[in-house]
Amino acid sequence: MPDKSATVVSYAAGASLAAVALIYVFGPTFTIDHDSTAGSRKKTIVGLRNQANDCFINSVLQTLAGLGDLRMYLIRETHRRRIEDPAVYANLVQPLSGSRLEQWRLQGLQDGLVTQGLKDMLDALNERPIAKKAISPFQFVRVLEVAFRQRISRQQQDAQEFLQIVAERLKDEYHAAQRARFHARRHGVSPAATPPTNGDDAKDDRGDNDDDEANGEKESDSDSSQTKAQNIRDALSTAQVPLELEEGFPMEGKYESHLECQTCRYKTKPREETFCTITLAVPHVSSTSLNACFDGIFKTEYIDDFKCEMCRLVQTKANLEHEAAVSTSESFKAQARESIEKLRVAIETDPENPPEDVELGDIRYAPKRKIAKTTRMTIFPKVLAIHLSRSIYGVGQMTQKNSAKVAFPEQLPLGGLMDQHKYKLLGIITHRGGHNSGHYESFRRQNQVLPYHNANTFQQSDVYSKTPTPISTPEINPRQAASPAISTPDLLSMSPTANSSTPSLDSLPVPPRSVPPERSTAPSTPVNGKDKDGDTSSLRSVAASTKSAISRLASPKSGGDGTASPGGLRIQQASVAKAVKRRKVAADKWWRVSDEKVREAKTSEVLGMQREVYLLFYELEK
Repeated sequence: MPDKSATVVSYAAGASLAAVALIYVFGPTFTIDHDSTAGSRKKTIVGLRNQANDCFINSVLQTLAGLGDLRMYLIRETHRRRIEDPAVYANLVQPLSGSRLEQWRLQGLQDGLVTQGLKDMLDALNERPIAKKAISPFQFVRVLEVAFRQRISRQQQDAQEFLQIVAERLKDEYHAAQRARFHARRHGVSPAATPPTNGDDAKDDRGDNDDDEANGEKESDSDSSQTKAQNIRDALSTAQVPLELEEGFPMEGKYESHLECQTCRYKTKPREETFCTITLAVPHVSSTSLNACFDGIFKTEYIDDFKCEMCRLVQTKANLEHEAAVSTSESFKAQARESIEKLRVAIETDPENPPEDVELGDIRYAPKRKIAKTTRMTIFPKVLAIHLSRSIYGVGQMTQKNSAKVAFPEQLPLGGLMDQHKYKLLGIITHRGGHNSGHYESFRRQNQVLPYHNANTFQQSDVYSKTPTPISTPEINPRQAASPAISTPDLLSMSPTANSSTPSLDSLPVPPRSVPPERSTAPSTPVNGKDKDGDTSSLRSVAASTKSAISRLASPKSGGDGTASPGGLRIQQASVAKAVKRRKVAADKWWRVSDEKVREAKTSEVLGMQREVYLLFYELEK
């Protein structure tokens, strides 16, 4: 006869496992995807070891790890390179403008060395450790050294310069890959052929073969194959490949500036410049604001004593007309009329390119005008990186740090009234110390990193491409599935009068107990072997008790007529208010990272770093 105590212990163990399973079914806590705060474990993130005064590198990498749009770009770009034919990026395509690049440099750009290296580093930093953990940044530093074929200097130790190097390299790698993809779509990809070393689309790499002309059969075969190849290339060149729809590098923006003469009202051609980080000069005052620093670039600036090209041409034309009117030489009059006509055409078409064979006179005697310089941002980047220049240059090339307070907002609006873009603060880098020494720290918001978060598994993801797949995952309605499993929303929506096809826990037979169902969590002990289904009854009892407890907590108090009472409505409103408060508290949390040291911070603490703020990272709100 089996030992009674051993049987009780076995039943208790089985009931405990059943209770754990039911708690997970009825009230799961997805600590990975949903960042539950119910756990007692102290949360943390991966730190970076400072082995050789690398705080300027660590602070930049930690802040970049908190930018969701940047991480989505890295995942999408590396995925695109992985699924493409290797011959696409093995075909070296030189840029259309500028100097030719060395073969090793161009190959590194098309291979995306830094793009892949940064993705691996940011993935490692966004790991969710269960204990304190720190890694070395040398893995990414080594990638940069291989990409540039030179050592990363530890002497300068400027976080802005390091960020600029990384951002510019990522931008160049994106455009190099874009040129390679465009060239492959225009001319096709032939892995057996020798890849050309330039990107000239007008040249044909097929050489003349005089030997084939003597053989008519070979000539016809060659013409047939060349005709097919040319037809394929023509089809690819005429195919609508919307490369403009590619989501480019998220940190790349563009602004343009033009000059307007206040006398003749002539506006010069806009001069466009691209940027990955925008530098704002901090005025030498005790305190200022970020908007005031933006005014130093985007506010209209009036400049006196400027030589306007339009006014110079108009003055020269007027002088020639006056001299031709008083002159008695027919040859001079004919030459003056010819010059006046050329000046008139230049004034009407392009005053900035005057005719070369017309004497305009000495530039010193050109009229001086007052102009207005206007700069505006034309392409707003998804990730806006702002550098606050705090250097003060004195006499004898002595520099010192400007410790002025700079107030910066959490929500930053940019653009005009008709085209306004709103940015949200996601990270800052601070610097403590003087101009030649100090320490960098980073603050990154505890936002849900998009590449790892999937709120609904049955919805298609748009991380890699905005174009939907031909066959998407069908949506599954759990209420129509004939499954005995019951989810938490189903339990909360059940009522005694509800007519649902989903089986209810009330339909399960529950054995009699000596205690109320909501307090019973242990199975009844079998006596004389009469209870042959003890583990099943214990499972049902735990299920019924869990359902009863959830129903009592979720259902509002109802009156005698079946309607919800005011007390129940107040309970619902209080629960909604608590949920909103929890979301606000979660959005108010930040990580303050100093190399290996990681602790939590609040938004008020971040916005209070006005004297130490050095780099700001905003993300465009959708």
